[in-house]
Amino acid sequence: MNNKEETEKNIVWHQSTIEKEDRQKLNGHKSCMIWFTGLSGSGKSTIANALQHELYKNNVRTYLLDGDNLRHGINSNLSFSPEDRKENIRRTAEIGKLFVDAGIVVLAAVISPFEEDRLHARTIFQEEDFIEVYVKCSLSECEKRDPKGLYKKARNGEIKQFTGIDQPYEEPKKPEIVLDTTELTLVQSVELLSSYLFEKVGLKQITKE
Repeated sequence: MNNKEETEKNIVWHQSTIEKEDRQKLNGHKSCMIWFTGLSGSGKSTIANALQHELYKNNVRTYLLDGDNLRHGINSNLSFSPEDRKENIRRTAEIGKLFVDAGIVVLAAVISPFEEDRLHARTIFQEEDFIEVYVKCSLSECEKRDPKGLYKKARNGEIKQFTGIDQPYEEPKKPEIVLDTTELTLVQSVELLSSYLFEKVGLKQITKE
């Protein structure tokens, strides 16, 4: 028996008397994970931050999990190898699940280049609680923008295992929303997302008892 099996054998899930639905009613809105995926420079963090501000104005409790910020803390021990990217996504999803259970709308802005890892992230949530947003932008346009100067460093060999250069990016097969940032402005992107959340997802349709 390995360590994981031994641990699982000796731990028991403790059920809380207050559940997700109770917290949602207290907050006056549903909770969910909004997962932004796309190449570096596509606009994930910018759109997620702007959407967070829009939801805040509408009295929606939110929290933003930015991939770079997480790598300064809980994911600081991870590299950019495929194995560590997998663990990076697993941790981000598990953190997000806790926020969703707390009744909060969580926005995760992470490159998450591999379809398998994104699908695994989806499976830990209830089906209606996970919304994948593909922030679509061509590699050439992302390189042109290069807001952090990372593509230039990758092309010069200063950064290894960089997505789009020496590691692939696998486009989502069935995202809930596609935002093509070569065509859409920031305002248009946020408007599309807000409409989807309030009209289709029914984000504010829960009322306090």
